[in-house]
Amino acid sequence: MSHTTGRPYLAIPGPSVMPEAVLRAMHRSAPNIYEGELVEMMPGLTSDLCRVAQTEGHVAIYICNGHGAWEAALANVVAPGERVLVPATGRFGHGWGEIASGLGAEVDVLDFGKRSPVDLDRFEVALRADKSHEIKAVLATHVDTSTSIRNDIEAMRRIIDRVGHPALLMVDCIASLACDRFQMDDWGVDVMVAASQKGLMVPPGLGFVFFNEKAAEARRGMARVSRYWDWTHRAEPEMFYQYFGGTAPTHHLYGLRAALDMIHGEGLEAIWERHARLARAIWAACDIWSEEGPLALNVADVAHRSHAVTSLRIGAPFGTELRAWLEREAEVTLGIGLGMAEPGDPEWHGFFRMGHMGHVNAHMVLGMLASVNAGLMALGVPHGAGALDAAAKVLAERENSAPVGQPDNESVEAKTCC
Repeated sequence: MSHTTGRPYLAIPGPSVMPEAVLRAMHRSAPNIYEGELVEMMPGLTSDLCRVAQTEGHVAIYICNGHGAWEAALANVVAPGERVLVPATGRFGHGWGEIASGLGAEVDVLDFGKRSPVDLDRFEVALRADKSHEIKAVLATHVDTSTSIRNDIEAMRRIIDRVGHPALLMVDCIASLACDRFQMDDWGVDVMVAASQKGLMVPPGLGFVFFNEKAAEARRGMARVSRYWDWTHRAEPEMFYQYFGGTAPTHHLYGLRAALDMIHGEGLEAIWERHARLARAIWAACDIWSEEGPLALNVADVAHRSHAVTSLRIGAPFGTELRAWLEREAEVTLGIGLGMAEPGDPEWHGFFRMGHMGHVNAHMVLGMLASVNAGLMALGVPHGAGALDAAAKVLAERENSAPVGQPDNESVEAKTCC
């Protein structure tokens, strides 16, 4: 099929589709980094970031990806030789633990596999077993981008409090921020890490670490923190350059400003509902396909599925063949089964992921699903019929929302903070 017309669709779980408004904001000449509009817009930008995180705490911005944000968060509160507990539900949970190990921390991993959320009973047993409170922090993943498992962070905080454990609750929201409901202060999260390239709709290159006063106190107790990772001046700078430990990521900041304007213009409640509805449409289609073929959703329990990414099992070699067909014939790019390789399938050929985060709407999702349906047909992969009708039915329903054309006046306003 000719690829000379039309627009390709990157349906991977980050980098996500960038809005035209973000691209336009970034398409400009280099600004003055010592005074003027870039300097003046920073207080409002950090405040609006905190609104997205639903926190009245602090935010530090780093020029890095999500892995850098992991390290930045750890460097400020965990010293070499201190213990951390990692309840892992996929590749990225393990990845954060590996960063901690590289910094000299003692890492205890609770591995819950690739299809199940954190078992809260096992989590509680592990905390109660730490009688001397050696565990400095819990490194939890809200949504693991590899498995699409969404964990109950609020319940984990309740367990930490019930046990009476002083550990910091640190949460990876790289895949979930501005996609799945997350309320940092209300859920009792001490440190949260995020990045620019997913729900925030900006190119990769910015990492964010949000932290509360308990975490700030832990930072003050550290004997040493590397100058670059230290969040102290980044969160409360006396000079503009201190926000970034040096030269500012100028064009990313203009893009982020445009993205935050879009986010708060739509409203977080509306964004959370949009992602939830689009995810339900995708699941409805997948359920039909799975009735007569090998395709299956990786996470069985709807309550623990991400609203931003869906990981699917289809068996080797169909995963790789389907992705290749879609990119070649439909210019739709799906995500690889990152971290999902198993014995007999060392190259993740039996898995793929659908990203549906950030700047995404009904026609984009329906187009992706129709393309997948065509790919299944072209490759002769057995599948149930009627998947597109099932997805369209979900999107046509208006239950639990305002009538078409009318605003939802019951939406909860985002907190003003920072």
